[in-house]
Amino acid sequence: MVQITVPDLGDGIDRVEVAFWHKNVGERVLQDEDVVELVTDKASFNVPAPAGGIIKNIYVKEGQEVPIGAILADIE
Repeated sequence: MVQITVPDLGDGIDRVEVAFWHKNVGERVLQDEDVVELVTDKASFNVPAPAGGIIKNIYVKEGQEVPIGAILADIE
């Protein structure tokens, strides 16, 4: 199982909001394919899948705010 986590964004950013999931539980994802869009007060960006597989769990809903390093989802 591979985890998708919130990357360290530097610049004193310690929290992000999950804006949009590009994939749902049960869907196949390719390595480096965009999985989730995150937003800060400065910018928005996509997080790519660290590995290919099936999205098994999504832990954070759209609109929720989480800290840097939080686990967003699992890929199996």
